[in-house]
Amino acid sequence: MSLFRKRNPPEKQKNQQLLYSAPRQCKSHDFNCNDNSYEIRLYRSLRQAVPILDAAIQKIVRLTGSFELKCSDKTFQKRLDYFAKNIPVGHTMSSLQSFADVYLDSMITYGNGLGEMCIDPKTKSLSALICAEPSEIIVRAGKVPGSCQFFYPKNENSDELIPLPHPERILFTALSPAAGEIYGTSLLRGLPSLSDILLRIYECIGQNYERSGNVRYAVIYKPGNDPSDRAYAGERAAAIAREWSDGMAAASNGEVRDFICAGDVEIKVIGAENQLMSTEVPVRQLLEQIIAKLSIPPFLLGLNWSSTERMSSQQADILTSELEYYRRLLTPVLTKIGKVFLGLQGSDAEVEVLWSNISLQDETELADARLKNAQALEIENRIEEGSSDNDQN
Repeated sequence: MSLFRKRNPPEKQKNQQLLYSAPRQCKSHDFNCNDNSYEIRLYRSLRQAVPILDAAIQKIVRLTGSFELKCSDKTFQKRLDYFAKNIPVGHTMSSLQSFADVYLDSMITYGNGLGEMCIDPKTKSLSALICAEPSEIIVRAGKVPGSCQFFYPKNENSDELIPLPHPERILFTALSPAAGEIYGTSLLRGLPSLSDILLRIYECIGQNYERSGNVRYAVIYKPGNDPSDRAYAGERAAAIAREWSDGMAAASNGEVRDFICAGDVEIKVIGAENQLMSTEVPVRQLLEQIIAKLSIPPFLLGLNWSSTERMSSQQADILTSELEYYRRLLTPVLTKIGKVFLGLQGSDAEVEVLWSNISLQDETELADARLKNAQALEIENRIEEGSSDNDQN
């Protein structure tokens, strides 16, 4: 039996991993749904995630302006005015203006506006107006050209459709439908991908500030060559850490303390040598694409981009044309509501929707145009009078 055995050399580890990756927590924004059944949830979540979209749509609705209903029979004008101001809308609102605002908001967001006229079975009068999400009913082309049929599913898991009992009470408007299509196109279509990129940039900014925005310090104690310094290095480092923590806690309470220490102590800010990436250019490029889709001047959304007075005037003119387009979509709906009300009151009078001027700037421009036309007419009259006097002489 040998006393000294030959030791086997330790086996070398094969494929030893030298590089490791640390996972990051990242929020995902699911804006890539292409199915039409998810469009309503998609656009609703998009408005909640991107505040500038919600602000732009609200400004479009408010800038569309107010209106009045004019009856061809003056004896029913007071009734029509009272109806427009006091008709209940939904559960908490009243007035025809509130219905038009909610209806237009739905039409811009989802591409379709859906409403219903509620008639009291006892009094046979128009008692309320209701706005609903377009996904609650299914619209099909009617047998007569230019008409629509409205259905609702029997249950969630069934494909059987049941026609609505009173389709004449349904109000439905499609925003920019494609050729041959019944449903409209949302103003937000095409923006989910851009908004996803924008939200990722903002998320990265937040993560970077979580890491480097809240300043963290590295306090390094370097013991000298003296053996006593090296022997008590741990205790001195613990004392430095304790005093440093007390000083930072006192600073949060408004008390300023100086840090004094003997020996070689170095204080650094963690990450001070690195700089945050500038996101101004990509964020502005994405916002320009979004605002171009919404047709809203940047200054209305609080974006201080350089623009001349001439450019701002042109942007206001473009916005005016967009608002006129939305008014043309709302006018038939409001006219139908007014005619149904008058019909239930026993009148076959016609109803006209009179829109107010979009802004005070329009009032100023109209007044200026009238003044210039009057001045031009006066000059023409003077020229004609002068020429007639010369002919007589």
